[in-house]
Amino acid sequence: MGIQRIESVTYSIDDLDECVRFFDDFGLLLVERTDEHAVLETLTGQTLTLDTAPGDLLPPPVEDGPTLREVVWGVDTAEELDRLVAETARDRPVRLSADGVHHTVDETGFGVGLTLARPRPAPVTPRPANALGNVNRWNAALTEIARVRPLRMCHVALNIRKEGKDEAVAFYTDRLGFRPTDVVEPMGVFMQAPGDDDQHTMLLCHRPDRAGVNHIAYEVPGFDDVIEGGNFMIERGWREARRLGRHTIGSNVFRFLHAPCGGRVEYAADMDRVDDSYETRVHETTPPHHIWALRTNRDQDATSTA
Repeated sequence: MGIQRIESVTYSIDDLDECVRFFDDFGLLLVERTDEHAVLETLTGQTLTLDTAPGDLLPPPVEDGPTLREVVWGVDTAEELDRLVAETARDRPVRLSADGVHHTVDETGFGVGLTLARPRPAPVTPRPANALGNVNRWNAALTEIARVRPLRMCHVALNIRKEGKDEAVAFYTDRLGFRPTDVVEPMGVFMQAPGDDDQHTMLLCHRPDRAGVNHIAYEVPGFDDVIEGGNFMIERGWREARRLGRHTIGSNVFRFLHAPCGGRVEYAADMDRVDDSYETRVHETTPPHHIWALRTNRDQDATSTA
């Protein structure tokens, strides 16, 4: 089938202590740390590498400051991995590292890796919810979630330059097998990996003249995890990047935070799942960013007293 999921990501950073503290608070699990780098992981075994001195297997950064340097994609079979490596090697160098990752670069300059997927099960038991005629919780009160732990990295969003955007998208669709699910002509292209069922695994968001990391989204089990995870991050001193809401494209509940490694990270839950019968939607104008976003009377009070 091909690419199944994000297998790992690498950021080049300045402050290792700050970045490790951020992702520890965010809920990832620390598995390795040295003076120069740290590795954390999701419950399903995807890894995040934070590196103050990344090696020469990575391309130069596409923007100044801390930023995303490489996304490694997990492939289902060795035969399909060999095919994808051969496809990408037609017009660009591909180098194999000792850990079995084939490293190359996309049209924008982001590092792209290919390796065998190594998924780890992380069973999810949804919190039982009650509604008239659909009662799932008897004689038991809910308690707070002690610590929110992301299940997986579910999608990555990259900013690309508007000039050359079609070639940038074609690298992922023609070479790596992604398919567009929603094409927003003024803004970007949402794409699904061939082995994924999320409405999008990747977004290439074209900007007039700059490239860089936009965000990586981490799936959590449900709505409460999005709320409580974001609240915990704010209590720990981190800065929210966007109000709680539910996206229009993808339908997922979201909460964004500014990340010291560059860009933002997102707690996400309840993303649309789509199969091959889902036809690509083309939007000539950009849909609203969200179906809803949190509002309070304080918003009106602030406006009236401004």
